[in-house]
Amino acid sequence: MAVYSHMTMSLDGYIADPEDGIGELFGWYGAGDVTVPSANEHIAFQVDADSAVLLRGVLAGAGALVCGRRLFDLTDGWGDDHPIGAPVVVVTHNPPADTAKWPRTTFAGGVAEGIARAKEIAGEKDVSIASADIARQALDLGLVDEVVVSLVPVLLGAGIPYFAGLTGAPHRFDDPVVIQGSRATHLRYRVRR
Repeated sequence: MAVYSHMTMSLDGYIADPEDGIGELFGWYGAGDVTVPSANEHIAFQVDADSAVLLRGVLAGAGALVCGRRLFDLTDGWGDDHPIGAPVVVVTHNPPADTAKWPRTTFAGGVAEGIARAKEIAGEKDVSIASADIARQALDLGLVDEVVVSLVPVLLGAGIPYFAGLTGAPHRFDDPVVIQGSRATHLRYRVRR
């Protein structure tokens, strides 16, 4: 079991443009001829063979996903059916009033609590962090085992950075495992302890 963060990132370090747009970044999810179904029957990825290996591993290993309230709201909680196929833990100080609407979602008041709850839910499987701010805080708290970057060939110039405002830096990593995909280079870095 590992706690990891996986984000698609521009060459200049952004995971979304200033208006939360991801179109320039997520093109690799449709840049190939290998179909990788997700746990959500309405979503499948069309990627190259090498990217398919990464995605299949992420989907098969997922035991829980951690995100922040902002992403949860932007996606309407993925309709309680995140494509990763695992229960979601939302880190927020202000949970929605109608939490019963998302029976597979847990709300936690802080990052450490959220990661701990996700680990309980995941059991022997992995915990995926799908929020830049939560990933930054978890990394600073020493709660992240691996950072995965799907690096795409675009410069956004501005937007939402993957790791901004780190307070515990520098953080050091082992050499990356590199998967060269079509329209994305996937880099997996183990966090040094």
